[in-house]
Amino acid sequence: MRAIEALQFPDVKPAEITSAPPEVRMVSPSELWVDESYQRGLSDRSMRLIRKIIGEWDWTAFKPPVVVEVDGKLQVIDGQHTALGALTHGGIEQLPVLVVKADRQELRANAFVRHNRDRIQVTPTQLHTAMVAAGDEDAVTIAQVCERAGATILKNPPPFSRFKPGETMAISTISAVVSRRHAVGARKVLEVCVKGGAAPVSAAMIRAVEHLLFAKEYAGEIEPERISLLISSRLSTLEQEAQRFATERKMPLWRALASVIYMNRRKAR
Repeated sequence: MRAIEALQFPDVKPAEITSAPPEVRMVSPSELWVDESYQRGLSDRSMRLIRKIIGEWDWTAFKPPVVVEVDGKLQVIDGQHTALGALTHGGIEQLPVLVVKADRQELRANAFVRHNRDRIQVTPTQLHTAMVAAGDEDAVTIAQVCERAGATILKNPPPFSRFKPGETMAISTISAVVSRRHAVGARKVLEVCVKGGAAPVSAAMIRAVEHLLFAKEYAGEIEPERISLLISSRLSTLEQEAQRFATERKMPLWRALASVIYMNRRKAR
């Protein structure tokens, strides 16, 4: 647990507060409007999000829309997907909204920009950590695979990108490998990287090792121990060669790295 405490920013002058705090109001989602002159339209991604909101509605995950009253109508500044999801759901008769004061359209548009710009996006590793805590089955499997392979998933990059051996932030790649190779195969891939002392265990490294262990052209041609030895003894050289090879052959870095490791398979000491 970490208490919310004031931070020290001596170089930042606090802004003078000239706006009024929001008012919490219970309204029917059908009473809300959208000003399309500055609000975004509904894309395919919007439709997927709204479908998800409808199918997984839960008040514990609810964030009140921010609205402003204009000529007797409540215009949504932030949260139109939530409002549309609530109305389409059919079982949400009322929902709380935060009503702010912004009497000019440019103020409302500026508020929309700030709501969508001034936020810290959750990284895939931070989301993974939260999903593990929530008991998500796939996330727990990934965490167990990494733990048993000796890999450590970081929520944030280390200072100056000084990773320790076995540390990784390639959660999306690991998830894909677990999906393709199941827990046993993914653990085997990660163990090779960890035993090789890779720092970090990068997405390119994971994909390269997976390719060497499971692709038809390489399967059985190089032992896992030999790959780990090559990584531990020649990693910087292998990465440089792979970068050049990828550029020359116009191929993904991970595939170039797999080729370079294979070509150097007899040079490990």
